Amino acid sequence: MTKKRATLEDVARLAGVSLGSASRSLSMPDEVRSDTLERVQRAVAQLGYVRNGAAQALASRRTKTIAAIYPTLDNPIFAVSIQALQQTLWALGYHLIVASHDYEPEREADLLRRIVERGVDGIVLVGTDHADAVYDLQRQYQLPYVLSWAVDDARAGQCVGFSYLDAAQRMASLVVEQGHTRIALCPGIAASNERVRARIQGTRAALSAHGLPLRNDWIVEGPFTFEGGRDAVAQLCRTDDRPTALICGTDIQAVGAIGECRDRGIRVPDDLSITGSDDIELASLVEPRLTTVHVPTSEIGRLSARRIVDLIEGRSTGEPAALQTTLVQRESLRRVGRTDSETQQERRK
Repeated sequence: MTKKRATLEDVARLAGVSLGSASRSLSMPDEVRSDTLERVQRAVAQLGYVRNGAAQALASRRTKTIAAIYPTLDNPIFAVSIQALQQTLWALGYHLIVASHDYEPEREADLLRRIVERGVDGIVLVGTDHADAVYDLQRQYQLPYVLSWAVDDARAGQCVGFSYLDAAQRMASLVVEQGHTRIALCPGIAASNERVRARIQGTRAALSAHGLPLRNDWIVEGPFTFEGGRDAVAQLCRTDDRPTALICGTDIQAVGAIGECRDRGIRVPDDLSITGSDDIELASLVEPRLTTVHVPTSEIGRLSARRIVDLIEGRSTGEPAALQTTLVQRESLRRVGRTDSETQQERRK
């Protein structure tokens, strides 16, 4: 025989409190006496009571649920940020739904529509470049939203992230400072991705400041995958006119590029210096260790969680949260003209 599901009335009866006290203990625990809260929690555990989320949402017009849509779940940097986002939301009394459009931005609006029709209180998106249909849905459902990761095209109070343009500019400047004048770029795919466009713009600005061009045939667009990095090296190897440095948009691409160089007998960094971005754990484990941009991944998740809850609960958020990145210089970037003995001494430090 199927066991009857416990009700809130059952909880109140077992705890010896009124129905109102039982309800407040579950929805506003800070507003009830500690002994009452303890009795209610004990009764909930004993009965296995689970609140009716649909009924609660209908009564309060809140689901206590946040949706976050990422371009991919296959990149470690997003996984770390999602973990921080989820933990912070839990601490604030909210739950998280995560989805991915797999770098197919035309799917984002349909994915978002399916999520919001089921009921969420707010949404967290990645980047600032989204279809009009995405913003139309936000307005239609009057949903608070946070744009995470990028602040280059910031909307007041709604962005949490860092400047991709600034990070790209500083990385390109570092590569030039190491004596490189023949520099290629593997930035990702620019269409519908303002972060990739910012990388290209920042790299071009840094090279231009040093009187150097960013050659169009040395901008190799490709996915943020190991294969994307491999393909970039393969394309650059099709002619004898080759760069001495390759700046990649992510560490994943850079590691793929290093692997392709190894297969082709191209020495990194002696024949080709390679840099990445994100500073994932793999960056310090690959050989040679990767010069990269350290991104405050967890902080982006934590601040995005706090900001979306502030928006939902009507608190002021202030200016966009612009976080800082730092350059991490390792052995994959070599100074042009440095002798092999000097390189070996540097690696032993």
